[in-house]
Amino acid sequence: MLKGIGEWCVRYAPIVSLDPPEGLILDISGCAHLWNGEQGYLKEILNRLKSKGYYARAAIADTVGTSWAVSRYGRLKAIIGEGEQTEALLPLHPASLRIEPIVLQRLQKLGLNQVHSFISMPRSVLRRRFGDNLLLRLAQAVGQIEELIDPIQVQQPYMERLPCLDPIRTAVGIEIAIKLLLEKLCKRLLQEGKGLRTAKLICYRVDGKVVEASIGTNAASNSIDHLFNLFQLKISSIAPALGIELFVLEASKVEELELPQEVLWKANEGLDDQKVAELLDRLTVKVNAKIVQRYLPDEHYWPERSTRQATSIHEKPEIDWQSTPRPTQLLSKPEPIQVSVPVPDYPPMLFRYKGVTHKIRKADGPERIEREWWIEDGEHRDYYQVEDELGQRYWVFRSGHYRNDNSQQWFLHGYFA
Repeated sequence: MLKGIGEWCVRYAPIVSLDPPEGLILDISGCAHLWNGEQGYLKEILNRLKSKGYYARAAIADTVGTSWAVSRYGRLKAIIGEGEQTEALLPLHPASLRIEPIVLQRLQKLGLNQVHSFISMPRSVLRRRFGDNLLLRLAQAVGQIEELIDPIQVQQPYMERLPCLDPIRTAVGIEIAIKLLLEKLCKRLLQEGKGLRTAKLICYRVDGKVVEASIGTNAASNSIDHLFNLFQLKISSIAPALGIELFVLEASKVEELELPQEVLWKANEGLDDQKVAELLDRLTVKVNAKIVQRYLPDEHYWPERSTRQATSIHEKPEIDWQSTPRPTQLLSKPEPIQVSVPVPDYPPMLFRYKGVTHKIRKADGPERIEREWWIEDGEHRDYYQVEDELGQRYWVFRSGHYRNDNSQQWFLHGYFA
């Protein structure tokens, strides 16, 4: 989390270093004037962090040591002027110098509980009694020795730009622009061993309007041809109007790409995972992103909760699929039916659903599925597979034990092929 906040702070300073467990060091040289000075700069950062739920203390000084000390042991929102480091350190506790615990204990045993009580002592005495680390920290804090910091490396966005000298007005021109952008982007992805999962083409028109087209893949891909084919299906939705003067291609979701295993010879085994993923990608773009989905088993008793949507074609299930037969089509929500049951705890002889009466010819069951009491209240379910006189098969259940009253107990939950 600290690294994430540090990457967010790069908008305020080009050099940001982590100071675990809960500190950040920003080199703000040449940045404060963008917020009308150091006071406005400090206020902006603290207010933004507070709006996101983080309480922070901060200080600005010429040295890392002084800003670290004052932010933790001094006054709030402190700004230490040039050359005022020593004065700012004097009233602070020795722990503000980031010294070793054993050195801090020695200082406290001698009653040296503030920096001013020992900062003027001869350096030879301090070195003999407390070691070199105390002198180093003092020198760093007052600016006598420069302290280097290790900046975090912020991942550059996967984005390519293509400005156009002459506005693009044709579909052919848009295709050429997409191919050029993909060549640049996929070259970088290939070098880093990554592939994109989602990408967006942003077209800036001459009239000031912006047109976008997005694609998504079921598996990480850096194939120029495949990604171009997906964007090609979207070109008809891009209206160039008077012309497009700037194209921007952005990969918003990027993942590590698993390299295929090399083999000595290749048998004809049909489509591999990559080809299946590319087929699904094309279907998704042509039809609808929500229509083509892959599901995995989930740890729930009730059938409507027993699956979850997979995040990719390569995701493996954490549990095995249910071994007992399940209907080809499962209703998202069980629908009530009226039944005729001559004997308690037996399957119905007939049921009525949406005004149509179905006479039961065959039945199998019951399969009892207990309620998920940790999620919501309810009763167990007794499921039956039933077949009517027309040969159509249904999955019905009774909620709870048999009751003599007229309360709704029976439901239709699915259809078998």
